[in-house]
Amino acid sequence: MSKYAIVDIETTGGFASGNGITEISILIHDGSAVIDSFETLINPEQDIPEYIQALTGISNEMVSKAPLFDEVAEKIYQLLNDKIFVAHNVNFDYSFVRHQLANSGFALNCKKLCTVRMSRKIIPGHSSYSLGKLCAELHIPLHDRHRAGGDAAATALLLSLLLEKDNEGIIPKSLLKSSGEQVLPPNLSKSKIDALPSNPGVYYFRDQKGKIIYIGKAVNLRKRVCSHFSGNKINRQRQEFLKNIYDIDFTVCGTELMALILEAAEIQKHWPENNKALKHFEQKYALYDFEDQNGYIRLGIDKYKKNSNALYTFNSLLSGQSMLRGMINEHVLCEKLCFIQKNRLSCTAHEYGGCHGACLGLENPVTYNERVDAAIKHLKSALPSFALLDSGRNEEEKSCLWVENGKFYGMGYISFYADISDHETLKSNIVPYTSNDYILNMILSYAESHPLQRIDLPKST
Repeated sequence: MSKYAIVDIETTGGFASGNGITEISILIHDGSAVIDSFETLINPEQDIPEYIQALTGISNEMVSKAPLFDEVAEKIYQLLNDKIFVAHNVNFDYSFVRHQLANSGFALNCKKLCTVRMSRKIIPGHSSYSLGKLCAELHIPLHDRHRAGGDAAATALLLSLLLEKDNEGIIPKSLLKSSGEQVLPPNLSKSKIDALPSNPGVYYFRDQKGKIIYIGKAVNLRKRVCSHFSGNKINRQRQEFLKNIYDIDFTVCGTELMALILEAAEIQKHWPENNKALKHFEQKYALYDFEDQNGYIRLGIDKYKKNSNALYTFNSLLSGQSMLRGMINEHVLCEKLCFIQKNRLSCTAHEYGGCHGACLGLENPVTYNERVDAAIKHLKSALPSFALLDSGRNEEEKSCLWVENGKFYGMGYISFYADISDHETLKSNIVPYTSNDYILNMILSYAESHPLQRIDLPKST
């Protein structure tokens, strides 16, 4: 018969690395009753924060003469070894105990059982699965709350109840799974997971106030979201991340590409605190045109400004200047009026005939502006305009990505039976999104490898 080691600890902080254990209680359960126990205060060799002292009642004075963990490590290891490690939110307790044992030279590798997870499956329907609220609803006595002995004793009674009510063998089945088991965030309802479909899409994790704290994309929404809650990597960052998840929203997409694009667009829109990589793909520079006081149309690369009328955007100043130099050379434009040269009265090109003297006022603005207009028109004509059609969210529709003059315009869904030659109707179903190089490069790459899904569009002016 399996033996269970029911463990509860009190600590100096929320993560194993950098914090210590102040109290530990271990109850050995044979599947019917508690048959052995061990409990002690522990000197964590660091100060206990005042708010934790207030929560647990364990003060620095109380642990000052308690044994160090190293002094009781062998006893703890002997009690836990070859047992099933049980706790309420098991990964928290297990990560601390395993970390401290490793520091003392003992390698703990137990099967784990989480009474939060088992309670959700065996006795569903409760408003909360925190130990205090669950025990109150189940009439399980809970004395000395937030002390290791009291919490462990209540968890032992909860385990006995779960074993008694487990008519479907849920506990044995969970123990057969790999150690990378799924443990739901403590503040997230299981019904939110159950509601997730297996379609491609984008998901949103929200905190207690409803603020989006993470956005992700998925080929399979349910599988991807659940992967966040699996594994044994329990560090401070992950613990805080999981603890702050109170709700999940999702948007189903027709294809993985649409999910990738929507993820990037939504991250740029909401800037969630836990998304890092895709925040850096916003355009940094842009090509602008304006008419100066002398009537000359001037081109220049400047920092990108949202909602500005940019001719084209770039992720680097170098790539922007490279394109502008190409326009200057091909259309005989003035480097000074394009802000390539700034410290001379006239541009260098004027000295050898590469500029007609607009920088000195020698060329008529109308004549010069005709070449600038031609350069802009040539730029736009060289930029692709097309639609990409692919699978929709169901059999009655298709997805549509819209690229216009080299920029991602937006995406949406059309009827499976829509007339794809009616470009105006197609575009009316498109939801506009902000373009950036990351999104555009994904679309261009996909269009190149799937030419039959591409519909070329007339150039817009």
